[in-house]
Formats: sequence, structure tokens, C-alpha cells
Amino acid sequence: MEIEGKVLQIMPVQNISGQKGPMKKLEFVIEVESKFPKKVCFSLWNDKAEQFTAKEGEKIKVSFDLESRSYNNRWYTEAKAWKVESVQDAVANEQPPVPSDDFTFTASDGDKELDDLPF
Repeated sequence: MEIEGKVLQIMPVQNISGQKGPMKKLEFVIEVESKFPKKVCFSLWNDKAEQFTAKEGEKIKVSFDLESRSYNNRWYTEAKAWKVESVQDAVANEQPPVPSDDFTFTASDGDKELDDLPF
């Protein structure tokens, strides 16, 4: 899934000791623009956390997966980001349409009133 929004907050990197060894986790919150703006917290793990370069206030596009798990009869959901890119970078990489010089205007006899401009 993908979503775009403005970075509101970036939490410090957490160093976690897990069964598979040391891991790094970075959480950040974006605000999604809509009639009723929503805030979404995402997590980045290990090398993705180290590669995160967005700043607060920047518009980004986040590609992510949702994962839920049960603990003590309660369900917990995590939005795991796997790709983050700046919206400005994506716009800059797109080529703007090139204006065509082939535009010509021809007036027919019925369009003579176009010549009666007051200036």
C-alpha cells in the first residue's frame, strides 16, 4: 500500500535486543491530507531505519505493509514502512509536458468579429 502525507514527528532510533540479535527501530508520524486529516505512525526496521532522511514538515510517499498480532487476547497492528520517498523528488523526476509550437489559429469568415477588439 502507498500513502502520501506531511511528516509531523520523527522519534529517536530504538536499539532493541531480540532473539535474532540487535535490531534498530525508527518510528515516524505523518498527517494525511483530507477533509478530516488523519495521523498515521509508521515503523522502519534495521537498515531502512538508517536510510531514513526525511525531515519534519516534508511531504513524503510511504510504501508499507500492515501486520497484526495477538498478545494476551489483545490485537496490536503495526504499519511497517519498506520504502519512503520525498514527494518533491518524485515531482522533480517527472518530465513536464513540452509545449508544442504547432499551434495555429485560423479564422473562418464567420469569425470576423474577433477582429473588432476594443484595444
